[in-house]
Amino acid sequence: MEVIVPVRVPQLGDDRRRHWAKIVSSVDETKSSGWAFVGEFVADGGIQDLPAGGVLLLYGERGGNANPRAEASLYTIGPDATLTLEASAKGRAWARTLRDRAVELVGAHRPPGPDLSAIPDEYLVGELQARGWHVTRQSDAVANLE
Repeated sequence: MEVIVPVRVPQLGDDRRRHWAKIVSSVDETKSSGWAFVGEFVADGGIQDLPAGGVLLLYGERGGNANPRAEASLYTIGPDATLTLEASAKGRAWARTLRDRAVELVGAHRPPGPDLSAIPDEYLVGELQARGWHVTRQSDAVANLE
């Protein structure tokens, strides 16, 4: 079960320029733009209910219309509703600069739940089959294709 906490989501940049926030659920490592960050947009500049342990990306622009300056920050969301700054970047290369750190953070975030790693595979398969699931080991499925 995911723990949801009320978080004050800051706003980067200024009101007259683009600014947004997103809960990052995955990262497309083939992209080096803002499109690399997959997830749900949330409103910035106020309190939002967000998942504890999640990764929050903030983006904002400052400056005039002719030459806006981008800035972005990555945060992790604590169980006590605090934000911990993990990385930040400025300029046109902000997305590529933050991408690898976002991959690490998203990979480290596992929804809370029981640790099933000590349970032998045959017990897990038996339980899933008892619940009506059809289970095939990935290596077995590949062998059947050959």
